[in-house]
Amino acid sequence: MTGIPTTSTTLLRDLASDSQHARWGEFAARYRPMMEAFLRERFPSVEADDIIQETLIAVCAALPSYHYAPEEKGHFRNYLTGILRNKALRQLGKNHRQAKIAEMVGSHVPCDRGHAGRASLPDSADDEQSWRESLLEIALQQLLNDDSIQSRTRQVFLRVAVNGDSPNDVATAFGIERNAVDQIKNRMTARLRRIVEALEKAENA
Repeated sequence: MTGIPTTSTTLLRDLASDSQHARWGEFAARYRPMMEAFLRERFPSVEADDIIQETLIAVCAALPSYHYAPEEKGHFRNYLTGILRNKALRQLGKNHRQAKIAEMVGSHVPCDRGHAGRASLPDSADDEQSWRESLLEIALQQLLNDDSIQSRTRQVFLRVAVNGDSPNDVATAFGIERNAVDQIKNRMTARLRRIVEALEKAENA
């Protein structure tokens, strides 16, 4: 990994006192190379710019309550890369979930990027991908928030279809037959597909 910057307590103090402080540019220039190297080494498949931006926002919110005490809590760089790691792991989880959803509903949208949801129709290939990914995520949330679906049904579906757990293990965990797990997955997948189709029609109306 690239050279590790020394910690400036005055820089941290200035940033903690003012989220709009002019020294944020200095902070980004100081730590960005280290964060890029960290992501390249440990999480090469994530979108580094997005993860770094999310990390900087999180650091901005956390610094007012952060107390630099390397002897007790470790160095600031470890604190920073801890936030960076959590953001990257969350993105990987989201990518995995989107890939599972796309597979279930028969979508061929690549799911190796994580973008925020869009409410307008796409104007380019990249926008098309982001829009489709968001559509799948919205559809899943609508399905899981449907009060007419029993809690156990939602949990079984999440474990076998989204988390990728073995149907046999899920059946054992919930005390139901294996074919009941398959039926739940098929039924919920069909409902998810209908939600996606309805969202597509609404966006194109």
